[in-house]
Amino acid sequence: MNDTVLITGAAGGIGRATVELFFEKGWRVIGVDREKYGDSFPGSGLFIQADISNGNELELIFQKSREFTDRLNALVNNAAYQISKPLIETSVEEWDLVMGSNLRSVFLGVKLAHPMLKASSAGSIINVSSVHAIQTSINISAYAASKGGMLALTRAMAIEFSPDSIRVNAVLPGAVDTPMLRAGLKRGHLTGMKIEERLDNLARRTVIGRIGKPAEIAHAIYFLADGEQSSFMTGQALVVDGGATARLSTE
Repeated sequence: MNDTVLITGAAGGIGRATVELFFEKGWRVIGVDREKYGDSFPGSGLFIQADISNGNELELIFQKSREFTDRLNALVNNAAYQISKPLIETSVEEWDLVMGSNLRSVFLGVKLAHPMLKASSAGSIINVSSVHAIQTSINISAYAASKGGMLALTRAMAIEFSPDSIRVNAVLPGAVDTPMLRAGLKRGHLTGMKIEERLDNLARRTVIGRIGKPAEIAHAIYFLADGEQSSFMTGQALVVDGGATARLSTE
């Protein structure tokens, strides 16, 4: 039987690239997103349109997943929601929506996925955090807090799930050309510039000199899912940001 992965946020930029890569590598893919994916989802897999911030819908997701397979080799917690506004202007409802989408969904999803991951005898959880967990910017406090919490949760789960032969790691993407990044720049804190100028500004802040591609993050996720390549890694944070966090802000 082929290995099986469940990927949340499957219809977005990084999620879609991750679906495509795992399928190319011969995995069966279960994809989850609140948005439709389209006709290009792998025919050998299963796509579930649902909102992971809703606990009842998460239960339904894993009910359908159990009907599709009895085990998971990897769980990729990639879905995320971002609000770009000052903290004092952020409502409790907005804060809760970000935490529900980005952090509570991981807690609940992992609880539901645990028996299926344990059944594989070598499961892997990959949490897609963000460089905002370690270095952040103005007007993105709820998102940064959720991604920082995900990083702490990654370490805690790695310790707790080790006896079950489940590894838990995180990928921390920097600026990657996705619909979420472009939407954040349009409504965010960089004003007076066209979207391409804002992207160029982000590119200059990296050591490599460009922003990332979704496929590059997908390869990092696959590396952590693959028990041969990353078998001695757990509880770790893999930063994939073109070197942006390596450079002093005063440089």
